[in-house]
Amino acid sequence: MKLVSFLSLIAMASILFSCGNNGKPAAKSNDTLSSANPFFTESKLSFQAADFSKIKDADYKPAFEEGIKQQMEEVQKIASNTESATFENTLVALEKSGQMLRRVSGVFNLVAQANSDSVLSKLQEDIAPKLTAVNDEIFLNTKLFARVEAIYKQREQLKLDPESLRLVAYYYQKFLIAGANLSDTAKEELKKLNKEEASLSAKFNNQLKAAAKAGALVVSDKSELAGLPDGTIDAAAQNAKNNKMEGKWILSLQNTTQQPDLASLTNRNTRKKLFDLSWNRASKSDSNDTRATISKIAQIRAQKAKILGLSNYAAWTLQDQMAKNPEAVVAFLSKMIPASTANAVNDAKELQALIDVQKGGFKLEPWDWDFYAAQLRKKKFDLDEKETKPYFEINNVLQNGVFYAATQLYGITFKERTDIPVYNKDVRVFEVIDKDGSSMALAYFDYFIRDNKQGGAWMDNMVVQSKLLGTKPVIYNVCNFTKPAAGQPALISFSDVTTMFHEFGHGLHGLFASQQYPSLSGTVTARDFVEFPSQFNEHWASEPNVFKHYATHYQTKAEMPQELVDKIKKASKFNQGYALTELLAAASLDMKWHMLTADAPLQDVDKFEAEALKSTHLDLPQVPSRYRSSYFLHIWSNGYASGYYAYLWAEMLDDDAFAWFKEHGGMTRENGQRFRDMILSRGNTVELGKLFKDFRGHEPDITPMLEDRGLGGKK
Repeated sequence: MKLVSFLSLIAMASILFSCGNNGKPAAKSNDTLSSANPFFTESKLSFQAADFSKIKDADYKPAFEEGIKQQMEEVQKIASNTESATFENTLVALEKSGQMLRRVSGVFNLVAQANSDSVLSKLQEDIAPKLTAVNDEIFLNTKLFARVEAIYKQREQLKLDPESLRLVAYYYQKFLIAGANLSDTAKEELKKLNKEEASLSAKFNNQLKAAAKAGALVVSDKSELAGLPDGTIDAAAQNAKNNKMEGKWILSLQNTTQQPDLASLTNRNTRKKLFDLSWNRASKSDSNDTRATISKIAQIRAQKAKILGLSNYAAWTLQDQMAKNPEAVVAFLSKMIPASTANAVNDAKELQALIDVQKGGFKLEPWDWDFYAAQLRKKKFDLDEKETKPYFEINNVLQNGVFYAATQLYGITFKERTDIPVYNKDVRVFEVIDKDGSSMALAYFDYFIRDNKQGGAWMDNMVVQSKLLGTKPVIYNVCNFTKPAAGQPALISFSDVTTMFHEFGHGLHGLFASQQYPSLSGTVTARDFVEFPSQFNEHWASEPNVFKHYATHYQTKAEMPQELVDKIKKASKFNQGYALTELLAAASLDMKWHMLTADAPLQDVDKFEAEALKSTHLDLPQVPSRYRSSYFLHIWSNGYASGYYAYLWAEMLDDDAFAWFKEHGGMTRENGQRFRDMILSRGNTVELGKLFKDFRGHEPDITPMLEDRGLGGKK
C-alpha cells in the first residue's frame, strides 16, 4: 500500500507544497519556537534524513504550529501579489512554499503510524483539522485560484516544457475538484465539513489501533496453540512478556479479517476465538467502537459531494483517477464477480468434503477455511508452509531477493548505513547507489509488528524528490511480520515475501523519481495507478533466477529443492476464488459506502454492510470480506475512499505489463531500463493512461489478470 493518510493529504502542504527557500528558515519565524527544535532547519544528515537521535515528542507540535503559520503567510503573499500571474510567481512559488511544514509532516507521518504513543496519538487528532484548514485555505482561496486560472487559460502561449505544462493542468484540476468555483457560503460550509471529517478520520485511526491491541488473543494454556511453529509460539510468549503477562502467550491481530495463524492452529476453538476477535474488533460498545465514527464520516462525505455538485462522494473522488467515475468501477468489479464466487463456492464444497472425510461433524465456517485449505493444498500439491518457511529468512529475502531483483533489472545496488539514527532499533537503513555509481536515495525498512504500529504494510516518502528543491528521495517500507524470539531466525511465508516485493515496488517508484516539481514526483499519482509498480514488482519474487538466489535454507544455505519450487508454482493459483472474492467484497463495500447520497440518514453499520454485500452477490457465508467496515483502515483514514478497487485495477495493469516482459525476453537489464524510463521515473508528468499505453502498446487488457488468477482469459 502507498500510504495516503490524513497527514499525506496535507501533502497538499507537504508534497504539493514542499519546502524550498534554499534550506534557510523563512523570515519572521515564531519566537516561541526554539532554534534547537530539530525541524527549525533542514537536517544535516545525508539526504536530509530525519535525525531521530534529536527528535522528541515535544518537538512536533511547535514545529507544526510554526510550519502552518509560515505556509499560510507564504500562500497569502502569493495570492496577494499585485503583479500579473505568471508560472514562476504563482505555481513555482507554491511549489517552494511550506518548508517547515514539509519537514515535520514528513517525519510525523512515519512515526505516528509506525511507532506511536499516547502523545503522538493525541497530536494526530488535534492537528488533523488544522492541516485540513491549511489545505482549504489554499484550494478555496479565491485570489489564488484566479491566478491559477489565468495561467491555465494562457498555458498554450507560455512556451512551457511538457512537465511544467502538466503542472499547470494539475493545479487547475486540483483547485476545481476542491471547490474553488463555489460561492463563499458554500466554501465555508465545505470547510466545516472538511475539518470535521479530518478529526473523525484521525479519531478512527486511533480507535482502530487501540481496538487491535485490545483484541489480541491471550492464551494461558500452551496446548491451545497446537499446530503453530515453535518460533511463532516463542514469539507469542515474548509478546506476552513485553506486555507484562509472564506465563501467557499473545497472538497480535493483523490488519485483515483472516489471520495468518488460522492456517496452522489445530484447535478449532482457538481458531474461532482468534477469528472472532479479529471480526469483532472495533465493533464493541466501548471507546474503541468505530461504527458511530465511520457512519458519520460516510454521511459527511456524501454531504461534501452534494456541495461540490456531484451525486455522491465516489463521483467526486474518482474525477482524477484512471477509472474516472463510479459506474466504470462498478462495471469493472462486476466482470469478475461471477467467476470468482463460482470458484469460491466450488472450493467451499471441496473443503467441506475434506471435513466430512475426517468425520469432523461440523459445517465449514470462516475460521476453518485457511486451516482446511492448507490441508487441501498439501493433498493436491504436497505443499506445506512449514516446509517452505526455512527457505525464506527475512534478511536473506531482502538482500538476495528484493535487492537482487532490483540490481538485475535496474542496475542499482545497496549499502547499509548504520550511522543513520532510526526511530526504533528494528529499523534498517540502506543507501541506494545508481548504475553509474552515484548516490541516489535512502531507504528505511521496518518489518516487525509492534503494539504501537498501524496494521498492514505501506510505503511513503520522508523526503520527496525534486530537482527544483534539490532534494533526493528518502523512502520507507513498513510491514507487520511476526518478530522472532531473541536468537531465532525471522522465517516468513511466501505471501510475506510477496509483500516485501510489493512494498519495495512502491519504493522503486519513489526512488526513481526524476521530476522538477514535487507535486508531480514519484508516487504522487492516481490511486488506481500507484499500485501498478508495486504489484508489478511482485512478479519478480517467483522469477526463477531471483527465486533461487534468495530461497536458501537458513541453516544449510542450500537452495530450495526443485521439487518444492515446482510445488509452489503449481499451487500458485490454488484458492484464488476465495482470495479474489474477499477482495471484491471489500472493494464493493467501499463503493457502496461512498455512493450514498447526501439525504441518506446515518447508517446502521452492520446492517448496511450485510445489505451491501448481499446486493452484489458477495455475501458468501464462508468467505468474509477482507475488511469489515469497522476496521477498514484504507477507506476511513488512509486515503483510499472509493479507491480500494485500485488494487484490482492496478493488477490488470501489472499483469498486462508483465505479459510485455514475457513477450520481449523476460528479466533483462534492457527491459528493466525501459520500464524504469517509461513508468517508474515518470511520476505524474504524463496522463497516466497514455503512460501505460506508450509502454504496453495498447489499452489495458484484463485477460492476463484473469489468466494469472486461474479464472480463464475471457474479457
